[in-house]
Amino acid sequence: MQPKSVGTAYLLWFFLGALGVHQFYLGKTGRGVSMLLTFGWLTVGLWIDLFTLPSQVRKVNAAAAVAMPVAV
Repeated sequence: MQPKSVGTAYLLWFFLGALGVHQFYLGKTGRGVSMLLTFGWLTVGLWIDLFTLPSQVRKVNAAAAVAMPVAV
């Protein structure tokens, strides 16, 4: 799995954020569906993600690095 990019996440947030596409990109399907059905939690979720997106990407990348076995 490729590491997720903060830049890509912000582009998805900017253009398709109300549909939760940036959350789907990060692998957060449940949160993505909830944003899709509520127009980004009536935009409140979009404002939250504006400031927390870099830390969300770091957490996803860290979790993927831990789950990935080390090749010898």
